[in-house]
Amino acid sequence: MTVELSISEVAREVGVSIDTIRRWDKKGLLRSRRDDNNRRVFSVESVQRFAAQASGQSRGELRVLQDKAKEFSSIDLFAGAGGTALGLENAGFQHLLLSEWDKHACATLRANRPNWNVVEGDVAEIDFTSFRGVVDLVEGGFPCQAFSYAGKKMGFEDTRGTMFYEFARAISETMPKVAIGENVKGLLNHDDGRTLKTMIEVLEGIRDEQGRGYYVQYRVLRSQYLDVPQKRERLIIACVRSDIFSGEFFFPSENDYVITVRDALANCPESPGASYPKRKQEILSLVPPGGNWRNLPDGLQREFMAGSYFLGGGKTGMARRLAWDEPSLTLTCAPAQKQTERCHPGETRPLTTREYARIQTFPDDWRFEGSMGQIYKQIGNAVPVNLGFHMGIMVRKIIENASNSQRSYSDNFA
Repeated sequence: MTVELSISEVAREVGVSIDTIRRWDKKGLLRSRRDDNNRRVFSVESVQRFAAQASGQSRGELRVLQDKAKEFSSIDLFAGAGGTALGLENAGFQHLLLSEWDKHACATLRANRPNWNVVEGDVAEIDFTSFRGVVDLVEGGFPCQAFSYAGKKMGFEDTRGTMFYEFARAISETMPKVAIGENVKGLLNHDDGRTLKTMIEVLEGIRDEQGRGYYVQYRVLRSQYLDVPQKRERLIIACVRSDIFSGEFFFPSENDYVITVRDALANCPESPGASYPKRKQEILSLVPPGGNWRNLPDGLQREFMAGSYFLGGGKTGMARRLAWDEPSLTLTCAPAQKQTERCHPGETRPLTTREYARIQTFPDDWRFEGSMGQIYKQIGNAVPVNLGFHMGIMVRKIIENASNSQRSYSDNFA
């Protein structure tokens, strides 16, 4: 049974200060909740676990999650280097088709899974109708693009020419049991929320000849609580076909622990990596783990920041060194971008390509094709494999629960 205590009680129980608990909580290293008396309470076990991590004790618990007990079918759009696809495979899904534009990402997919049906090129040229009624899941991390919709109410036509349109078209042509769209958290507020609102209206407007449609909900998933050593937030839009909808979406439940950079990089194989120019390395060598440009002397701040020194905002991504005992910041497509620095916590260098892959929870035997810059881009753009796994388990629960709570769509869908 989980024991939950107030901040003062848990601090006393674990043997750390209240300020330490507050700092860990603010950084998102602990999960807390409000009890019936509106007190913030913490799981004693989770605080004890993180206290051990913070003392430098690596648990070595980074692992690529797998559960292949069941087999379901899927189509993966905008597949990239295969983060979502591998996660779904590990959750028991067999891919009928994977669509990807980038030739280097396609080479990566084929190098690791020669049996996958990888279709390289423009998704707009794919006819999905041959998969109608035979696929359980359509999934796609479509790029967020602006489109015109004001007052038109034309359904698909409002979004024509965008990748979301192709995602919705794939759903309409296949009518899967479940569809999952994935995007950045910023989609919530894109154009004051009107973009997401229109997407949901389009998805809810899909119908087949029998009148079946989709129930739609969305939620932000926080990777750091879903077995990923990275503070990466993704918005997922879940669509469940009306004839199998049981009334629940089964969004992934967050863990009460995090996986740290120390855990992720333990015994990491050697691999190629980018390097810093000599002067940048000299300056970054003065930044402590978890620190940034503000930890430098003022003269070096001005030298490193140049014109950015006088701009507003925290600029906390500049000259940023990762912390050993926290999840990584969100990885970018390049490891040494000045605005979003991701310096190794113990050495003054960018993360290597394999360290990048570890933080995205790719297994060590997953090969990436292309130049080093293209490899960094593929990994940085990927959905973490373990996040894809949790999404797959969510879909499995929806489908499996439907057989136990079957309703007539005509009774439940207007």
